[in-house]
Amino acid sequence: MHVLILCEYGTVNGGERSLLAVLDDCPPDVRVTVLAPGEGRLADALSERNVTHVPFSLFDTGGKRSPPEIVLDNLAVIAERLTPDVAHANSLSMARITGRLAARIACPCTGHLRDIIRLSRTAVAHLNGNARLIAVSEATRDFHIAQGLDATRVTVLHNGIDCETWRPRPKTGELQAELQLPDHTMVAVTVGQVGLRKGLDLLVRAAIALADRLPSLHYAVIGERYSTKPESIEFERSLHDSLADAGIAERFHWLGYREDVGRLFSEAGLLIHPARQEPFGRVLLEASACSVPIVATRVGGTAEMLADGESALLVDPDNAPALADAVRQLVGNAELRMRLGDSARRRVSQRFNIADRAHELFTLWKNIAG
Repeated sequence: MHVLILCEYGTVNGGERSLLAVLDDCPPDVRVTVLAPGEGRLADALSERNVTHVPFSLFDTGGKRSPPEIVLDNLAVIAERLTPDVAHANSLSMARITGRLAARIACPCTGHLRDIIRLSRTAVAHLNGNARLIAVSEATRDFHIAQGLDATRVTVLHNGIDCETWRPRPKTGELQAELQLPDHTMVAVTVGQVGLRKGLDLLVRAAIALADRLPSLHYAVIGERYSTKPESIEFERSLHDSLADAGIAERFHWLGYREDVGRLFSEAGLLIHPARQEPFGRVLLEASACSVPIVATRVGGTAEMLADGESALLVDPDNAPALADAVRQLVGNAELRMRLGDSARRRVSQRFNIADRAHELFTLWKNIAG
């Protein structure tokens, strides 16, 4: 079977990391070709894995998005040349394209739903053009079906994690050394794009509330702001202004994009994930596999992955006092941190093993391809 996978951006964030994890478990009777921007972290990751990569971009040389008809014409030509058995979109945005492309090419189209966002009627119609849509959680499926997606086309396949690659490691103090902090300093890690949906403003408010009670707790923020919209730039600026006004800016360490997240997890005291929207957070799988104790918001598919009080502390979204209280509980209770971390690893090892999840996805494609 030959699967053609379409990726919109050349970055490596949650959706791309989930795709790469599946490709690492690709069966020998499946050939994969990825259409993605010619340069960037994704291109590098595909090259490292010897995955066939055909450069393709939705944007012209001036950075402007190409008209949909031009994109569809180009993709139809590529599909005719490559003759895949299935064409798959790795994101909701690309699944709108494959939904329209399906009428022009010989093979069936599928698409991943990795976002919980409101859709127009036009977007729903485009998505329903796919033979199958793969939601990463029940919450994601239910949300989109309520918007009009054809329920018979939507299948839930949770993301998976390689618990050998992502595993607990002894603390070395390297993170504290990098941040020039005393060895005993506890560092809470947050991972994700710098934007409103990830709730970093909630984290900042909780940190300010905890400043006097946990004076030695520091925060490492891993991730970048990709959006260049004025409101996104202002949001990031407001985070720094709030921390400066509260006098705790020196406790926040903005690390940007990192390739060594697994190592940083082993150095962290806990993960704080204050997202307002989270279909099925990749970072939560990774932290769980590394036995990192987690405080997260109870949104989207998070409760399908983690059990409150057993494998994480889950709080309501947009509730800074509740988030602060959960962080305080974990920081002050080493036994609780160990219990939650160990339970989270057992849970994801049993339920979200990458070999099983990849097998489900490749089997779905084989069944659709006939």
